[in-house]
Amino acid sequence: MNTVHTTAALLPDPDLLRAHLRALAVLDEAMSRDPRSARYSFSAFSAFSADRGPAGEAALMVNGSGDEFSVLFTPAGVLVRGFDHESRMSPYATDDEQVWPGGIDDVPAALRPLLDEPAFRDEDIDVPRVTACLWRESGDTAWRAGTGIEFPAGSPDPDGSGHLFRLLTDRSPEAVQAHFEDEYGRPVPIEVIRHVLAGHPLTPETARALNPDALSDEALLGRIAANPEVHAYLACDGEFDLTLTDPIEPAIALPAGLPVEPVAGCNAGGTHYLCGPATPGGPRPVLYTDSEGRATLIAESLAEALTLAIVLPSWHDALAGFRPPALNADYLEDNPDHATVAARLLAALRLPPATDADVLARLLTTAARTVPDGFLPHVPGDEDPAFDPMLEPARPSA
Repeated sequence: MNTVHTTAALLPDPDLLRAHLRALAVLDEAMSRDPRSARYSFSAFSAFSADRGPAGEAALMVNGSGDEFSVLFTPAGVLVRGFDHESRMSPYATDDEQVWPGGIDDVPAALRPLLDEPAFRDEDIDVPRVTACLWRESGDTAWRAGTGIEFPAGSPDPDGSGHLFRLLTDRSPEAVQAHFEDEYGRPVPIEVIRHVLAGHPLTPETARALNPDALSDEALLGRIAANPEVHAYLACDGEFDLTLTDPIEPAIALPAGLPVEPVAGCNAGGTHYLCGPATPGGPRPVLYTDSEGRATLIAESLAEALTLAIVLPSWHDALAGFRPPALNADYLEDNPDHATVAARLLAALRLPPATDADVLARLLTTAARTVPDGFLPHVPGDEDPAFDPMLEPARPSA
């Protein structure tokens, strides 16, 4: 029989549980058509006033069929609440419409107010929606559950713990992979599952592996067009204006013969090109040419180019040899809220979070292959047709 007592013996310590729940939310939100419809979520919460309980972090699972759980992390400890809508232990299934005897009676006073959150109650029954409850106070060495629960006979999973917390008790990559493949009806690479479960951030490549359609060129361009804030930022600070697709320079060609398609421009006369044939779900490298006859590969995909434009608006200076802390310093002085704005814009485009250091490293690596990999363009028929590469050596620190 699976019960809260079985679950209590299999849950990891709170830090590992928090990391695992965060990873499940990352995977689910990346795979879903709309992140707002993902079953797993993880966020900060501040719904509890000082006299009701402390703020903290909340991991939620809502399966859309009436089953749900919440894991609330607070300075006082962690509270796990599960609700199986078909369980005989549901308040809706009892004669007195109360929580099953013993289910929450032993919850410590420091954590008990968390069960009073209105989101965990229904208007018609003023008791918590709960069939399974566990907790672990700060400083405790084990998970606890009610000691006086008499589980109804005849069910292998009377309180719903077995299926509600299945991915919390079996945290293997294989179990997580099987769940999301069944949930979304498509293959999920096990190496990407391992990458996210290990706590590594999503990259455009791993995000695309989870949901090829989400980061397609067409999908990204559609989101930009539908979001005035994103469009305005890219056109100005990001120097990636989708309305400027008529290059100043003559038609260019690549040594390898790949087709190029202008996708955006900037006020300084530069142009961004997608390189290669447009194939469904296939990323195309992004080439940038400026008005002075220079060019560089800046990204391996449109998703990566947009991340660069949003996170590192001074990327031109990086190609000219500037490095932190000088890099981006002037821009950040004028825009101290840039980190907050960038996070909001990335989320709007469904692009993974990214740090300055990661974006800079990817830019330099990509730019370095402009010449050897055949991405330095030329102008067919010109006497001096070749562009000059933009990447320069790093400048000495001041």
